[in-house]
Amino acid sequence: MYEWLKALHVIAVIAWMAGLLYLPRLFVYHCEAEEGGVQSETFKVMERRLFRGIMMPAMLATWVLGLAMVALSAGGALSGGFSMWAKLLLVVVLTGVHGLLGVHVREFAKDHNAYSQRYFRILNEVPTVLMMGIVILVVVRPF
Repeated sequence: MYEWLKALHVIAVIAWMAGLLYLPRLFVYHCEAEEGGVQSETFKVMERRLFRGIMMPAMLATWVLGLAMVALSAGGALSGGFSMWAKLLLVVVLTGVHGLLGVHVREFAKDHNAYSQRYFRILNEVPTVLMMGIVILVVVRPF
């Protein structure tokens, strides 16, 4: 059972990361679109569907499956040293980034974006850096 949970967890993480990496890129392009124009309205639909239809279910599945694996390991996963706790912290931060992206989806939907393309280009790098840290902590377990 544990191996199935792990496989589904990895699939959920991949789907979640795809959305976390793509949505800020959509925001970069959305910044260029004329407010109320056809292109802007298309971006709104794309952003909403990506966030609600892919990212939210993938994030929830990632958390549920990850916590289920911890539960099945009888807490052994959390007693594996500082690396596991550091990984959990980075996942919490990644979840916070997810929430921030949700705020931006809602703001763009109301045509209230207050941020530049540069901001979204920088924000686009944050999930990548967090993912790198998480993968290193899971695979290498440096602590």
